[in-house]
Order: sequence, then structure tokens, then C-alpha cells
Amino acid sequence: MRRLTLFALALAATTAHAHITLETPAAEAGSTYKGVLRIGHGCDGSPTTGIRLIVPAGVQQLKPMPKAGWALTVQKDKLAQPYDYYGETIREDTGAVSWSGGSLPDAFYDEFAFRARLPATPGETLYFKVEQRCAKGETRWVEVPAAGQDPHALKAPAAMLKLTAPGPAHQH
Repeated sequence: MRRLTLFALALAATTAHAHITLETPAAEAGSTYKGVLRIGHGCDGSPTTGIRLIVPAGVQQLKPMPKAGWALTVQKDKLAQPYDYYGETIREDTGAVSWSGGSLPDAFYDEFAFRARLPATPGETLYFKVEQRCAKGETRWVEVPAAGQDPHALKAPAAMLKLTAPGPAHQH
């Protein structure tokens, strides 16, 4: 019985770290955020050849960081609600970003970075959905927990970002 419990704990620990995550899982609502997607493995041993990040609603002005050896594509989407950005009316914004054409072997780890302005809604959790393409197969990290559901129980959870209340320096 003890062996089974230790095996179950080891498996749970391995599974908990097997998905794509954000390096910094919490940030101040309304702030500019540097997001770093951590890619810890390929698809069943196959190297990662592409990452597609789907931008959550309310995230504005997302700009990806180019990565040597990878092609970068930015998809712009028309907005249902235009917004003001330093006196300019923004009618379309980044809806998805893709890094492709590289090769990240399963045995290695890498990071893909971006910056964006976050919604001013403390307490909200944003879900950054990621499609991971590999030489053989793909994994869609797009599952969002239902109310009250433990996100660690999901097989392929989206990367989560918790929005916190602004600190004293940002309060009016």
C-alpha cells in the first residue's frame, strides 16, 4: 500500500509540472505584464516545432518577443469594443501569436516571451490557451476549469494568470 501511495504522489508531481505554464502566475490588474511561457517537454517524446498562443479577452497590446531560429506570426483580430490607447482608438489587436519552424527536443526546456497590458479587474483569472505542435502530433493546452474545479485535475490546462489588486504605488 505504501509503495502505491508513493507512486501516486510521484505521478501527481510529474503530471503537475508536465503542462505549459507562465513563469509569473500572478500580476497586478491594469499593469503591463511580461509573460514567459515555459515549455517543459515535447509531445510524447517528439520535439516541439511550433507554439501558438491565443490571447485572452481583455488583454491589450500584446507584443511577442522574437526568438532566434523561430518564425514569428502575429494574428490581428477586429475588436467588438474598441479602446483608447494613449489617445489612439484601437479597433484591432493581437488575437494570437505563433512561433514556428524551430525544433525544441523533448529532453530540453525553453521559454517564449511577450508583454501585454492586463485588464483592470483584480481577482479575475486569465487563461492563456496554447497549442503545442510537434514533429509528431500536437497538444492543445486549452482546458479551463469549471467553477470550483481544481485546475491541476485537468489533463491539458491552459496557462493561468491571477490578477491581483494594484499595490500602493499604483492606487489613486
